[in-house]
Amino acid sequence: MTNLAIKAENISKQYRLGEVGTGTLSHDLNRLWHKIRGKQDPYLRVGESNDRTKKSTTDYVWSLRDLNFEIEQGDAVGIIGRNGAGKSTLLKLLSKVTKPTTGNFKINGRIASLLEVGTGFNPEMTGRENVYMNGAMLGMRRDEIKRKFDEIVDFSGVEKYIDTPVKRYSSGMYVRLAFAVAAHLESEILIVDEVLAVGDAEFQKKCLGKMGSVSEGEGRTVLFVSHNMSAITALCNKGLYLNKGEIASKGIIGDVLKDYHNSINENDVISYYNVGDLAVGGFKFTNLSNLGFSVIQTGDLLSLKFKIKNNYSKKCNIEFNIEFFDSSEIDIFCVGNEFNNKVLEIEPSSETEIRIQFKINLIPDKYYMKVWINNFTTFETNYTDLFFGFEVEYGDIFGTGKQPKKENSHGFVIPEYEVNYLSM
Repeated sequence: MTNLAIKAENISKQYRLGEVGTGTLSHDLNRLWHKIRGKQDPYLRVGESNDRTKKSTTDYVWSLRDLNFEIEQGDAVGIIGRNGAGKSTLLKLLSKVTKPTTGNFKINGRIASLLEVGTGFNPEMTGRENVYMNGAMLGMRRDEIKRKFDEIVDFSGVEKYIDTPVKRYSSGMYVRLAFAVAAHLESEILIVDEVLAVGDAEFQKKCLGKMGSVSEGEGRTVLFVSHNMSAITALCNKGLYLNKGEIASKGIIGDVLKDYHNSINENDVISYYNVGDLAVGGFKFTNLSNLGFSVIQTGDLLSLKFKIKNNYSKKCNIEFNIEFFDSSEIDIFCVGNEFNNKVLEIEPSSETEIRIQFKINLIPDKYYMKVWINNFTTFETNYTDLFFGFEVEYGDIFGTGKQPKKENSHGFVIPEYEVNYLSM
């Protein structure tokens, strides 16, 4: 364990759907009776894998199942996977927010975690008081925290409000101070969830730079969950790919990302993903003759079709964007209704099909996309993963037989497109 920061042995986490704990006194007594007799917990044999595309047939579900891995000191590990794969659950177990159902961790060093907006902060206390409280929770002495205090405040940019109760902070201010505390206090392991998405682009870049220096310069271990594959690629040297609560791939980050992308079935019409009270799915590329395919040519005029379901009890006003990435995880272009100020309205318990027409002025490569949806009714922003892909082959778009090389360009920006809504 001398060179290891974390060792996970047979880690599993089981939840009872719709309940806190086991849910009933009879289940608690049954578990106790089995424990007294030296027998296995009877409910560990019951349950299903963590597959959100299927309806559960029991009251139990495994969020994580039999995870075994080792993380060396100084590694920056990107934890990736689809929504609901168990990424955040794993971080909560490592941060001791909750306990594993089976298995155990061996951890060498102190852990600083940033899991959700406000995690570890007392809303009634000021920013200054919360900095000292968090340091004390990490086992640091007051003089150690005082030595880092000015640096923390300067990085967060909330100096003007440092003596204001944090309950009056915006979510962005909360994250700024929380990250600054987690990154600057002297812990050996830094754990960061997707919470950085709350901050603005400039601060996100600043945070990524700090995490890079923490890992490479200071030799501390970083665990980073994000749907931003560009950030994962830039920051991390190792990867852990979770699929339905199990480890699908682990090792060098490039190999893990390749395994993640190869798991995407490009020819399937994607099933629905729940994003808050909405669901998106049914993605399909077609040409003007409505013929679907996964390999297209530069210059082809295409139609992207997908559906948004409103499972909310009220009408939803929605803004959406679809971001496209190349095989190097470079963000190429984005289409959606954000740019034409045409908010989509979906009635309760109904769905709308969206068709977007555009010309693929892209160089030959493999491309992926993700969708984000801003629900103005509930003030929630939700992301899907990079889950649908297509491949572009050479097309003589200029009529000259020439095309730009991939090493000199990452594709062309689409100059114009149309967005139409078809109520179902």
